Amino acid sequence: MSFDNAYEALTEDNDTRWAFGTGFVDPLAGIDTSVPSGVDAAELARSCLWLGDDALIMSHRLQEWCAAAPELEDEVALANIGLDLLGQARLLLARAAKADPSLVPAVEQSDEDALAFFRDAADFHNVRLVELGGGDFAFLMARLLVFSTWRLAVFQRLVDSPDQVVTAIAAKGIKELAYHRDYAARWVVRLGDGTDLSHERMQAGLNAVWPYVDELFDSDTSDGAALRAEFDAVMSQVITAGTLSRPPAREAAETRSLEPLLAEMQSVARAHPDATW
Repeated sequence: MSFDNAYEALTEDNDTRWAFGTGFVDPLAGIDTSVPSGVDAAELARSCLWLGDDALIMSHRLQEWCAAAPELEDEVALANIGLDLLGQARLLLARAAKADPSLVPAVEQSDEDALAFFRDAADFHNVRLVELGGGDFAFLMARLLVFSTWRLAVFQRLVDSPDQVVTAIAAKGIKELAYHRDYAARWVVRLGDGTDLSHERMQAGLNAVWPYVDELFDSDTSDGAALRAEFDAVMSQVITAGTLSRPPAREAAETRSLEPLLAEMQSVARAHPDATW
């Protein structure tokens, strides 16, 4: 089934996968996008922008694995996970732009495209975990497990948002993120409890991403302790099943990866700023 705009998918009772396409006039058409009374529009925009940036950058990192996964089935799985996150990014960036139009760069693009392709690195607010480049498949699965476990817990709370657009985005995203988390968890257990070499690489992957975990909870002010406890419980279960060890705490380093990532991701849009995507 096709949709005239991205947000129609939020009101359809189906499991059709979608992300974005061409020819969209208004991606928020079809639902009430006015900011509810009592909701701070600037705060709503900020939250949506940050969550949208996380999904956008993580999606790009996943797409880098096309034609590099260990099996054909995983090629398809990673591509679909990346598309799920790209769809979330589009919805969230569009909502941020609608709530606070001052965020949108002055270019002839749809609001979500303008935010994705015409902001510089300093204007992005994603967590550093999604920026990390390189690494092997075990590193990828460790990062996907950490990211999706955290994001699923966040979205489960967002279904109670006073903003109906955010509620709809979260309700759709929960089903997607539950699959992302379970897919990564199965691989972490499989590699951790496999051969000596796969165990070593899986532990190294966890060790590499763990310094970036604390940052995931820095911006949560309402339910931070419960969110972290839920995250830790899931991670402990997977780590134990994979005969792995919880990595020791250590300080995260700056990634210095966002600028080259954006240079690649934004190159076509910036080379043809008058094009319609």
